[in-house]
Amino acid sequence: MKPITRTFSKRLRALAVASALMLASGCSSLLFYPEPGQAFTPERAHIAWKDLTLTTADGVRLNAWWLPAKAGVAVKGTVLHLHGNGGNLPGHLGGSYWLPEQGYQVLMLDYRGYGLSAGTPSLPAVYEDVAAALAWLDQAPEVQGKPRYLLGQSLGGALAIHYLAAHPEQRRRFTALVFDGVPASYRDVGRYALGTSWLTWPLQVPLAWLVPDGDSAINSIAQLDSPPKLFFHSIDDTLVPLDNGIRLYQQAPPPRVLQLTRGGHVQTFADPNWREVMLRFLDDPKRFNGLRRLAEIPVTEGPQAEPSNSPHETPRNE
Repeated sequence: MKPITRTFSKRLRALAVASALMLASGCSSLLFYPEPGQAFTPERAHIAWKDLTLTTADGVRLNAWWLPAKAGVAVKGTVLHLHGNGGNLPGHLGGSYWLPEQGYQVLMLDYRGYGLSAGTPSLPAVYEDVAAALAWLDQAPEVQGKPRYLLGQSLGGALAIHYLAAHPEQRRRFTALVFDGVPASYRDVGRYALGTSWLTWPLQVPLAWLVPDGDSAINSIAQLDSPPKLFFHSIDDTLVPLDNGIRLYQQAPPPRVLQLTRGGHVQTFADPNWREVMLRFLDDPKRFNGLRRLAEIPVTEGPQAEPSNSPHETPRNE
């Protein structure tokens, strides 16, 4: 159940033949790579779930999944999971399917144009989707009186940062925020992707300017002075480079923790070590300062694994 990773580069390389059209019609669609339909539901993985339909303020019907806490397990809180820019709900189930058995109920959302959700994704319209999810949480009886957390992966984290910076009343409802592989700058990531191919390398600077950057997380993160924030970022990430993620962390006000990981883009929770790190953070986000023992255990799959005493694995917090 690993999340489906769709690279910005596949879309950005198409600019080599379609840049004129993009300039004429706007480019926020470059940030989204939705897949229609729904390959499976949590039932296939023997996970309890409820299918939801949310309606945005502008009238778009969205598909969402509610994963209740495992029967017999005390509810510790609610996690809003906002996924990345590719695929749809089934492909991102791996990011949070493991939380209900630990006592955390989860709301997963497909943005407009993704999966079974209506509409077409674009900025700023997609923020209405985030608002609809938050409105549902505000009204759901099973959510009230319990801590609320956010898990934002890749684009989902960037959307959350921008939205919560503009809506402090919603930000105050969260006990903690977890970000996984979140790009600091859409434009920088676009330029990086263009630079990985000899076909687009000569055009990386002019074409990167077609990527809208005003809503990038780096422009809003300083306003998230609360609640506590945990940043996961893989040193092996080939989609959102490590320096981009570190820059976002550095601009974030305390309390904050940086946990460097191993593996592909937003593949963090395929490793039980990093799941344990997130659970420890959710248990006590104000005093959490990283787990050195777990952080020193690298992912052993692949040629890039390093010895267990790797200095790259040490968590940082402020």
